[in-house]
Amino acid sequence: MKISILKNELNESIGHVSKAISSRTTIPILTGIKFEVSHQGVTLTASDTDISIQSFIPAEDDSHTIVKVEQPGSVVLPAKFFVEIIKKLPSKEIHMEVKEGFQTYISSGSTEIQIVGLDPEEFPVLPSIEENETISMPGDLLKNMIKQTAFSISTQETTPILTGILWNLSDNEFKFTATDRHRLATRAAHLEGTESVQFANVVIAGKTLNELSKIIPDQNMLVDIVVADNQVLFKIDKVLFYSRILDGIYPDTSRIIPTAYKTELTLDTKKLSESIDRAYLLSREEKTNIVRMQTLDNGDVEISSSSSELGKVREELEVIDFKGEPLKISFNSKYMLDVLKVVESEQLVIAFTGMMSPIILKPLDESRSLYVILPYRTTN
Repeated sequence: MKISILKNELNESIGHVSKAISSRTTIPILTGIKFEVSHQGVTLTASDTDISIQSFIPAEDDSHTIVKVEQPGSVVLPAKFFVEIIKKLPSKEIHMEVKEGFQTYISSGSTEIQIVGLDPEEFPVLPSIEENETISMPGDLLKNMIKQTAFSISTQETTPILTGILWNLSDNEFKFTATDRHRLATRAAHLEGTESVQFANVVIAGKTLNELSKIIPDQNMLVDIVVADNQVLFKIDKVLFYSRILDGIYPDTSRIIPTAYKTELTLDTKKLSESIDRAYLLSREEKTNIVRMQTLDNGDVEISSSSSELGKVREELEVIDFKGEPLKISFNSKYMLDVLKVVESEQLVIAFTGMMSPIILKPLDESRSLYVILPYRTTN
């Protein structure tokens, strides 16, 4: 293998695939990035068995030469060192040559490096996926749906299924659900042209989807998604991103979402967020994160919290609309702030069915989003 390649394109490609490298793997070959060179270009692959990412660098793009291939071939290079050294090379062009025993020579400007490579034949083969059912969606919508649900996944490995986001698709309605048993986030989107594709109980690790989100470009590019028996494949421009589907049955969360409410408050999202943020400063010191909310006789709400060492904070917040019974409730302010950070609607409806019933948050301009937080039982 012998090539000359532009540093920027190589760096970008390495940045994509390195997201699949785990420092905890016990399989030495998986600590590396596989290089495959053909006359068409360079393919980089990395995997930690749960996710695999492949990125292709074409030899030419818009009649602009990116890779000059003198000799095709392949090698696996140690990722940790390789990722860092490529960033630090001085010249815009990098020369790479693999000799006997996978000894790899890299030169750029006056810098020369020798790396001991590994046998590419030992690198695992990418999952084989039948692409019978493919759905396409705008990248910014997919990023948004991940952002608006991923914060609610469980971080406890004791219930692995809850560390993922549940996907359901039927009748053109694509829905994400995440819960850690204390809170729940759902986000749905209407996808035209997916009538023939249906799936349920597809659960993908939240951590994986957050990594995927970093690869999706900001410009509104279509992402193709292929769901198979135990794998999901995402196609983003010249990147293929494979993810394992988590084993197990996701719990039925529909039962915890009430359909009728005793109290409904419509509030300004930004003002509510700022008010709870101030109250959180005291509740955080108490290590409880408990903030109280109660309706007042004048129709507004009071937000308050206290710390045995620091004191109390209390403020009134104007209510845009109020329906139903007066209410006094306590909740985890960090959970509430996590929701308010991802809500894009200027106004928010908070609905309750009673003191110890779930708190429902519905962004006014986002009919396809819904959030649930379980309240705290407090003595006062």
